[in-house]
Amino acid sequence: MDLTFTPQEEQFRSELRSWLDANIPQEWREPVFWERIPADEGFELRRDWERRKAAAGFAGIAWPTEYGGRGGTPGMKAIYDEEMALASAPESANALGLTFLAPTVMAIGTEEQKRDIIGPMLRNEVIWCQGFSEPGAGSDLAALRTSGRLEGDEFVVNGQKIWTTNAMHGDKLFTLVRTEPGSQSHRGISMLLIDMHQEGVEARPLKQISGASEFGEVFFTDARVKVSDCVGGVGNGWKTAMMLLSFERGASGISQYANYRRGYDQIVAAARVLGRDTDPTLRRELASRLVELECLRYHAMHVLTQVEQGHDLGSESSITKLQWSETYQKLFETFDHLLGVDGVLTSPVEGLDLSALQHEAFWTRSVTIWGGSSQVQRNIVAERVLGLPR
Repeated sequence: MDLTFTPQEEQFRSELRSWLDANIPQEWREPVFWERIPADEGFELRRDWERRKAAAGFAGIAWPTEYGGRGGTPGMKAIYDEEMALASAPESANALGLTFLAPTVMAIGTEEQKRDIIGPMLRNEVIWCQGFSEPGAGSDLAALRTSGRLEGDEFVVNGQKIWTTNAMHGDKLFTLVRTEPGSQSHRGISMLLIDMHQEGVEARPLKQISGASEFGEVFFTDARVKVSDCVGGVGNGWKTAMMLLSFERGASGISQYANYRRGYDQIVAAARVLGRDTDPTLRRELASRLVELECLRYHAMHVLTQVEQGHDLGSESSITKLQWSETYQKLFETFDHLLGVDGVLTSPVEGLDLSALQHEAFWTRSVTIWGGSSQVQRNIVAERVLGLPR
């Protein structure tokens, strides 16, 4: 495992850090900023931010230059993720496309798909959302029922998707559809790319208890998709989806470490304000969280080394997903222990705005579920990595 970056990569870090210092407004660095502005306004700010980054050459860091990328190393991409997190840069408005769909298309897509998808995505001209979950197919994704009937050179799609991030802002959707009538389980599924603005596609917001609508549901009524807009080949959707999810589950732990370490420091600061920083039980718990964060960082460097050496992570990406999600969740369990019953109050600590951390504490309950639950990830590791019997 290599724990250092090359001089070229460190030079890139310096260049990026200088640009971020000059271009990120101070108000963005406040933990509560993105929680307090309307969701639509926040989305447009993030979309404009992506365009500015692309214009400055800070997009597609490790993508090939022929697709509009910078042609950098995996180490440069890790540095990019880390510096973005340290600078409190907003999450990408096109994260689903950039992080998951683009690597999949570059790996197994047709030349036409690479040409039509990657450039506009990088420039944020097209926002992508993901349509996997259905009302009857969440954890058991293979139970999906959305169908695609072949008519000439098109699929006619009918069905419903739910918990779709950016459904109300998305221009296109990458989704799993059952294209072989009568097929069951993992067989007969294809990954299709669907225009969200066409007739026969309707997106509806899902109102959360907070009043926000981060997710939506999407309905298809005879929506049409060209066969050429199938990624990975007709009937190969499950294999394609597993490749895509490996990018999701193995995505950079470097940035996650930086984000979680910032949260850890804020929790320690709150403990000091509350006079709890001398409590031996809390100190022991905080020490455990710090050790877990450092383990996350070193595992991220191990994964980076594997990628740089050309290894396919495959099912090992489930280890990464397990580690970061459970580390994140335990960190905010410690935050809950710190505040106790006062954690349900709007202002639990006088003179200290903890609303962003409180929001995050609620959010972390979901991270061991979405993207494949911890139980599912442990089964994958046991069966496919360790070779244990089912």
